[in-house]
Amino acid sequence: MDASAAIERFTTLVERGMEPFGLMLAALTAAIALGEEVNVDLAITRLDDVANEVRRQIGFAEGPLGQINVLNEIMFDELGFAGNSDDYYDPRNSLLNQVIERRLGIPITLSLVYIEVGARVGIPLVGVGMPGHFLVKHESEHSLFVDPYNRGLILDESECIHQFAKINGGLHWDPAFLTPVAHRSLLARMLRNVGAIWTQREELELAEQVITLLMILQPHEMGHKRDRGMLRFRLGKRDDALADLEAYLDPRYGAPDAWYVRRIVDRIKER
Repeated sequence: MDASAAIERFTTLVERGMEPFGLMLAALTAAIALGEEVNVDLAITRLDDVANEVRRQIGFAEGPLGQINVLNEIMFDELGFAGNSDDYYDPRNSLLNQVIERRLGIPITLSLVYIEVGARVGIPLVGVGMPGHFLVKHESEHSLFVDPYNRGLILDESECIHQFAKINGGLHWDPAFLTPVAHRSLLARMLRNVGAIWTQREELELAEQVITLLMILQPHEMGHKRDRGMLRFRLGKRDDALADLEAYLDPRYGAPDAWYVRRIVDRIKER
């Protein structure tokens, strides 16, 4: 599957308008669209193998905490999944195929793997989009949170608040930060992460492709039109940039930064 076919496949996977969609398959397909060579069947088999190891031992676990302990032991102690603290902003940390292959990732991608393995063995886990540090929550326990980036560290609500304060400084805490997120939001955050890294590294063609995926995933988020238009402007794709930016300036959307975007549109037209 080439990148063009992967975009079409990604569109099919996420445009059905239903939640949850196949998160793992969508994330692997996105990686192909971003230029990765991915053996999808092999990646899925590798997670199935992790789940089989967990399944062999989970029958002896007592309650949700016992299940989490077994999952942690297999993933982090035996198989060596870990947070990449040495090179946090390596873009491979945000590409699911690479995370499965290298067993290294950042909070959100390790959380995705953790959720997917849990689903295979009957542990009901959901993502929690706490700003600055993605977590996982056990659905049947009000205050059982897991930090896959830190080897499955188990947290209660007060410990999540403490961790949030360390990461985010003076930002005000909101209990909604521990609300479970839908697959669409999780995948969008993953894509934004890698898009920001590639933009910072001036790998603008890849960053542009990320935003194209985001536009498919979140078609009503008009800010994606602006962001892709700006990238295309920097890439010298004037006509494509103009199309995106003028769509963003449609009066129906009431763009808050319309004055600035109009200046860019005028510059494009002057050239």
